[in-house]
Amino acid sequence: QVQLVESGGGLVQPGDSVRLSCVSSRTILFSTMRWYREVPGKLRELVAGIKGDGSANYADSVKGRFTISRDNAKNTIELQIDSLKPEDTAVYFCNGVFAIGEFWGRGTQVTVSS
Repeated sequence: QVQLVESGGGLVQPGDSVRLSCVSSRTILFSTMRWYREVPGKLRELVAGIKGDGSANYADSVKGRFTISRDNAKNTIELQIDSLKPEDTAVYFCNGVFAIGEFWGRGTQVTVSS
């Protein structure tokens, strides 16, 4: 089993930035890691992914504002979100694909409101 624990969410104002973190209980060195977000009543949406070699990809809707990064030594990935919009309000989930399977964190809530 792998535990993924997200942190960094909260209530923020439009235009602010937030940095989400996800710590893995297992090495992420060879794993593709992703961030998803979910809004009630909608499908969970992939927003960013990063491979073991550090190459990243983003959903078109967040390009230019979201930055995913990884620190293999700390078994951590992060998601920097800039210029937050009310529509970024969601629960953000960390996802990792490991040799033993795919695992999810429990999510961290980001609420963008003035």
